[in-house]
Formats: sequence, C-alpha cells, structure tokens
Amino acid sequence: MEAVSRLLADHGPAFWQALLLTWKLTVVSFVPGFLLGMAVAVLRLLPLPPLRWVLTGYVEVFRNIPSVALLIFIVFALPDLEVVIDYEPSVILTLTLVCSAFTADYLRSGINTIAGGQIEAALSLGMRPMQIISAVVLPQALRAVVQPMTSLLIALMLSTSLASQVPFPGRELTALVSKIANDSAAGMAAFAVAAAMYVATGLLIAWAGAVLEKKVRILR
Repeated sequence: MEAVSRLLADHGPAFWQALLLTWKLTVVSFVPGFLLGMAVAVLRLLPLPPLRWVLTGYVEVFRNIPSVALLIFIVFALPDLEVVIDYEPSVILTLTLVCSAFTADYLRSGINTIAGGQIEAALSLGMRPMQIISAVVLPQALRAVVQPMTSLLIALMLSTSLASQVPFPGRELTALVSKIANDSAAGMAAFAVAAAMYVATGLLIAWAGAVLEKKVRILR
C-alpha cells in the first residue's frame, strides 16, 4: 500500500489523464462501431444475395482477425498502398471495425429470436420492408442483445490497450504502466493501480448494462 500511495502522489494526475483517454477511445470507437454494425445487420436482411455474401465476409473477417494484427496492417501495410492514417485514427479505426463486426453478429442473433408471425402480420397491415425493420425488427433485436453488447463494450474498453503498441499521442493506462515500469521500480504498483481502474470501469459498464436490460425487459 505504501508503494501505491507514493505512486499516486507522484503520478496521480497522469493516471487520471490515462483513464480519461481510455474512456475517450472506448466511446469514440463504440459509437461508430455500433452504428456501422447496425447498418450491416439491416443490409443483410435485404433480399440481395451478392450484398449478403459481401457483408457476411466483412463480419467474418473482422470478427476473427486479431485486433493487433489489424492495427499492424493499418499502420504499416496501408502506407505501401499510399494510404497513410495517423496513429490515433488507426487505433480508433481498428476498434471500430472489430466492434461493428461483433455488433452485426449479435444483432443477427437478436433478429433470429423474433417470431416470423410478427413479420407476416406487419406485411398484412401493408407495412413496407424498411418500415417493418425499423418499427418491428430492430427495437426487439436491440432489446435482446443488451447483455452481449454490454460485454462487447467492456471488451472494447480493455482493447484500448492497443494504443500502447504504436507511438500514440498521449498515454492510455497500459502505455502509462509500461512507461513507469521502464523508468522506475514501481512497475507492480502501477500495474495494480491500472488494473483497479480497468476493473472499476468494467464493473460500472456491467452495472449500467444490467440496469438497461432490466428496464427494457419491463417494456416488453
């Protein structure tokens, strides 16, 4: 405890800034990733086999490729194709693509829980396909995937440690721990503090997800 106290006295503001950067990377990756994943899930419902094949390939590739490998490709391989992306957007793009693939896959599972009779009833009422998707399918699918999406958000938050693999402007928690461990003998204490921050953030997200899931269950 004494080592942790000394560490916080010396590096407290740095840990706070690193935590804020971790939260920032989580939010700016999750929001576009969720929206892109929802768009992919909706487009896969259209009766266009070529489009479905392309989008299925998109989901399978980014759902199964390691995030580190994807980041390395974006940072080091794309410049050979004359596509240069700064380090921060590269990390955000990596996390967004991975998030969108898992979101699309989870939403597909949620959509499969909807009874076909509801679709037939909506068609009999004269609703158009996109109206059915927006008014009948998506609301129920989103309610069904609250818990998986909560787990995805936690995993995305932990994956922000990818930023420690590139010369990122600013230091998130993992990068800060690495720097402290290299510069001093307080590596273990730094790891303990960062781990506590990761755990606290994960528990907060899990609590919010549980509250949301309980709320939407009541609305069913």
